[in-house]
Amino acid sequence: MTVPAQRGTSPTPTRMLVLWCPDWPVVAAAAVGEVAVTQPAAVFSANRVVACNAPARRGGVRRGMRRREAQSNCPELAVFAADDGRDARLFEAVARAVEALVVGVEVVRPGLVAVPVAGAAGYFGGEHALVERLVDEVSAAAGVECQVGAAEGLFAATLAARHGAFVEPGRVAEFLAPLPITELDQPGSDRAELVDLVRRLGLRTLGAFAALDERDVVTRFGTAGTLAHRLARGLSERPPLRRRPPPELTLTEEFDPVVERVDVAAFLAKGLATRFCAALAGHGLACTRLGIYAVTEEGEHLGRVWRCAEPLTPAGVADRVRWQFEGWLRAAPGARPTSGVVRLRLEPEETVEGRSLQLDLWQNGRSDEDDERAARAFVRVQGLLGPEGVLTPLLDGGRDPAGRVRLVPWGDPRERTTPVDATWPGRLPAPSPATVLDRPVPAQIFDTEGRPVGLTTRDQLTAPPRRLTIAGGTHREVTGWAGPWPLAGDRRNPGPRRARLQLVLAGEGNDDPPEAVLVHCAGTENPLWTVEGVYD
Repeated sequence: MTVPAQRGTSPTPTRMLVLWCPDWPVVAAAAVGEVAVTQPAAVFSANRVVACNAPARRGGVRRGMRRREAQSNCPELAVFAADDGRDARLFEAVARAVEALVVGVEVVRPGLVAVPVAGAAGYFGGEHALVERLVDEVSAAAGVECQVGAAEGLFAATLAARHGAFVEPGRVAEFLAPLPITELDQPGSDRAELVDLVRRLGLRTLGAFAALDERDVVTRFGTAGTLAHRLARGLSERPPLRRRPPPELTLTEEFDPVVERVDVAAFLAKGLATRFCAALAGHGLACTRLGIYAVTEEGEHLGRVWRCAEPLTPAGVADRVRWQFEGWLRAAPGARPTSGVVRLRLEPEETVEGRSLQLDLWQNGRSDEDDERAARAFVRVQGLLGPEGVLTPLLDGGRDPAGRVRLVPWGDPRERTTPVDATWPGRLPAPSPATVLDRPVPAQIFDTEGRPVGLTTRDQLTAPPRRLTIAGGTHREVTGWAGPWPLAGDRRNPGPRRARLQLVLAGEGNDDPPEAVLVHCAGTENPLWTVEGVYD
């Protein structure tokens, strides 16, 4: 499929060519398990399908499906556990095959590799000629099938590879527009909740989402929505910094004795990753392209660049170092180094502003030692105050914001008692209130004529709300509202009708920003209103 070119000179991301090996976790697992490619197979994590091959899909297996259901639909299904190291180790052969033809290979994740297309296409006589050589080389060297696509930007090029498309310059937005909004939830992007919210608002395609005003997107969806909105418009998620990172941010480590085992490399990578990210954070930077370079005892030079859509955390850096050592040290005979690694260099090939990276609770420099020290402190507090002295929140299933958060004593199993994704009648749609009150505050709601607003027997408001009084205070003007959302009661003891309502209140002063609150109503005659939560 080829999308025609359009006129325009607006700046666009670098044109990338992406080579994608479909269902790579299954391909790698089947190769290790010596399972035929024609047999249905699936990879599971936490008892759910994370990848399956075409024969399994024809048998009714889908991503996210539970293992029991998948095996019920397809009894002959071959079952494999997820293993990132295995996937990375076998994909190194594909990366080497691409590297034999093109300079500047960047591994995005096992199963997906990207290269800048301009220079290579000119050398081989065009993009289509380059693709033919790449497909033949990968098939001959690694024995796997692949799909290739090209477009401006990594996100668009990845989708182009999945559709076998070559998007001509300047037509990325048109190519993306008809694609479903679920394409934003790529592996490792952590956008499932955002995509679900956008879909429930009626935006089914990337084009519909891209058509929104950027200021409206910021107001409604925050930073995560803004970044996704840029992708839907065919732009880079985060423009890279044009200045070269300071040389001191490159981390070099000497090993004595040499590193010859993957488990040793994985252990060392944790500390190196923490130091690497802490140094970047000290300069207000985060890494999106990581160069991993090694020198062996015999003087062999190894190297690979990993490109990431999201800024790398210490855990992300450590994972990629471990995966790369899997590919180097466990490669097939003839492809692996002849001796152990004596020197490792981590280099930030591309960086973004550090504020793009959402830091975790422990801020920069978090390590296993920090976690262990915090755990010991929690145990000491429990020794003084009892098991209930330290509680950790767990998001569970339920209808109301307060009921969905369950506090678990530190050290107890953090297991959900009710399914989060089940259908909960009367469940409040996202986003949830930022503050949920321990004790709801009494309130009154009035219409334009000053009459109290209540519920009808059909769970509708008796009149549009115009003013709110909290705990007998001053009137607050209602500038917007949503709902009501009826609450399902116990059929054996239904009680009064109940519902929730979201209200937007005008600021108390002329310069004060508006506020949003969540209110609850019980009863149709003489209804009792209470404020349950406040939105930021």
